[in-house]
Amino acid sequence: MRTTSLISATPADDRNPAERSAIPHLQRSEIFREYQKAFEATTGLPLVLRQRGSFQSPLYGSKHANAFCALLASSNKSCAACLQLQQRVETEAAAEAKTLVCFAGLTESAIPVRAGNEVLGYLQTGQVFMKKTSRTHFNRIANQLTQWGSSVDRHELETAFFKTRVVAKKHYDSVVRLLGIFAQHLGSLSNQVMVSEAQSELPAIARARAFIAAQQSEDLALADVARVANMSAFYFCKVFKKVTGLTFTEYLARLRVETVKHMLLNPHARMSEAAFAAGFQSLSQFNRVFHRIAGESPSRYHDRLHQSARSISSSFSFASAA
Repeated sequence: MRTTSLISATPADDRNPAERSAIPHLQRSEIFREYQKAFEATTGLPLVLRQRGSFQSPLYGSKHANAFCALLASSNKSCAACLQLQQRVETEAAAEAKTLVCFAGLTESAIPVRAGNEVLGYLQTGQVFMKKTSRTHFNRIANQLTQWGSSVDRHELETAFFKTRVVAKKHYDSVVRLLGIFAQHLGSLSNQVMVSEAQSELPAIARARAFIAAQQSEDLALADVARVANMSAFYFCKVFKKVTGLTFTEYLARLRVETVKHMLLNPHARMSEAAFAAGFQSLSQFNRVFHRIAGESPSRYHDRLHQSARSISSSFSFASAA
């Protein structure tokens, strides 16, 4: 599969390492794996959580990936066409869910997973036809592959083509809307998952994480945490990053942000008191770190949080009165 020209034409990933590691953490999380399992069992459609800038084949890794698409991806030129579609859908799905159709007539959708204004990655599904297939349609695709010099077995390709699902547009649009709701939920959980992800880890790192959680409100020094892990500061940094996917500094910042978020669930909590209680040394530092991690200012997060709570409360009161 030749992807060099496409990759070299793509701008460098400008996210910091912590932002790039959010999607792998979510991919491993129980909430995504359970949702993926339920979604695929219910709809019969593939679902993957793809990192921004990834150049894997569409829906790579899903057990429900379309066999017809897999055959197309085995040809250099059709694979290149698929990757170009990936680039396009990623660009156009930056603000909202986007559905596009590939050269073979297959529909594919990407739904952005966001942390505030930052796009972390995409939920992706599709590889279905919206219209009833025909032999004329298949012959057109097969002829195109022949012109591209593809060596895909025509009989195998034909069998996979006519086994591809045809989904009504109304039904498919409902599936995309459902994924939009899940994408919002994943985005809001992204930082929490990175901080609290349960995983097999060295006892020393487990002790370090427990110590960080207990002492996060203090002016915590790397040397103190490394001492708890019984490691040198240099070696601790190396091992901690390998296990958690985050540097010590980034992990501590994200833990403190999650602490503030939890405290702000109380509508009477003061922002400044929550920030200092979580261990931030100044309000300017708090505002800067919170915005970088959550993708929005603390005040906007607070307003959005309690606006949603008021809306739910009003709806419940209205329903009770009725």
